[in-house]
Amino acid sequence: MSIASLRRAAVDSVSGLPRDFWWLWTSTLINRLGAFVATFMALYLTLDRGYSASYAGLVAALHGLGGVVSSVGAGVMADRLGRRPTLLVAQLSTAASVAVLAFMTHPVSIAAVAFLVGMASNASRPAVLAMMADIVAPEDRVRAYALNYWAINLGFAFSSMAAGFIAQHSYLAGFLGEATLTLVCAVVVFMRLPESRPRRDLPSATETGKAGPEVGLGDVLRDRRFMGIVGLSFLIALIFQQSYVSLPVAMGKDGFSSSDYGLAVAVNGVLIVALQIPVTRFIEHRDPKRLLLVSSLLVGYGFGLTAFADSVALYALTVAVWTLGEIVNAPTQIGLVAQLSAVHARGRYQGMYTLSWSMAALVAPLMGGFIIDAYGAGRLWAACAAIGTIAALGYWLLMRDLPEGPAAPGEPGEPGAASAAPTGVSETPAGPRTGSVA
Repeated sequence: MSIASLRRAAVDSVSGLPRDFWWLWTSTLINRLGAFVATFMALYLTLDRGYSASYAGLVAALHGLGGVVSSVGAGVMADRLGRRPTLLVAQLSTAASVAVLAFMTHPVSIAAVAFLVGMASNASRPAVLAMMADIVAPEDRVRAYALNYWAINLGFAFSSMAAGFIAQHSYLAGFLGEATLTLVCAVVVFMRLPESRPRRDLPSATETGKAGPEVGLGDVLRDRRFMGIVGLSFLIALIFQQSYVSLPVAMGKDGFSSSDYGLAVAVNGVLIVALQIPVTRFIEHRDPKRLLLVSSLLVGYGFGLTAFADSVALYALTVAVWTLGEIVNAPTQIGLVAQLSAVHARGRYQGMYTLSWSMAALVAPLMGGFIIDAYGAGRLWAACAAIGTIAALGYWLLMRDLPEGPAAPGEPGEPGAASAAPTGVSETPAGPRTGSVA
């Protein structure tokens, strides 16, 4: 492929998206550039503070539990108060709690504030995803979510490297640095992002001149197809989470060092940064059912192949396989959530989707540790392959009668507007919003 072709592909990948999307993208990138604390927290607690590995694990679990608690609540808040207020509250709370955590010394206070940090930092996710669905046209959402995912990984790659350097000199600087950059995110949101929540006084898709009925959390829970997708998302997340705990443990038991693990897992970040945009250009208008089926198999069997790895190169190869699945799965699945969401309940739907990942972050370390200790790492990787297969079958069954195409049910001009909405709920049509405050 020529340089001109690559340039044209890059331009096509970023063109046509509204200005508000790019401000939201910028805030995401800044946020991830400053994600220092999650990277060095375990080292800070064990090496600097002298606590045990078990205590560090407890703090990590409480941080994850905070995310579980805030996922659904933040989604409801994004629908009721708006995306912009939810983002501002979440980011200001994150900045304050991270700064406070830097000065905590008692184990109970550290654990309690870590729980608050987990709550605050996770609360912005449903609002970000809902706002993206509000402001981006349906046919561009997969591309937009892919660009956002790319920003997350680009920022995390930088923050991971910077965290090691910062930790060698001052852990306090890392805490305060993350708090400062989170405040910068809040400033970007306050100065540049208008409210995007769809107006409720627009005509209903089924009753002209009347606003659509309120969509509550119970309606979301009764949306069987959507909750099935949430369950499958939990299975995929359960597999992905093994890379953070079980993979380094398994490599350590095989005699590999922490630097060997870092080298192998670095393939994940490199491939995402290099391939996310071109791969998304290839998949964005293809059938999401097939993409999710194939990506589930790549993720499951990529981790399954870890059972046969006996060198750093082979471990890196397995990481490359499941990373390809991740590149396809992430934007496709988030786009599907937006497609299945009722217009006035996007925050609730995205909150429930976020909950699936928060729950997986809690369950996966416990599951991985138990299986490795009781049965060996080989059984864990076999379980990952089995879970990936179950997820692929689940996507095929749930999406057999889902119309192909990226447009969300209930969007203007799209057939079957009420087909994917919860029973008894009619959606209010709302086109992409790029400027006015709802």
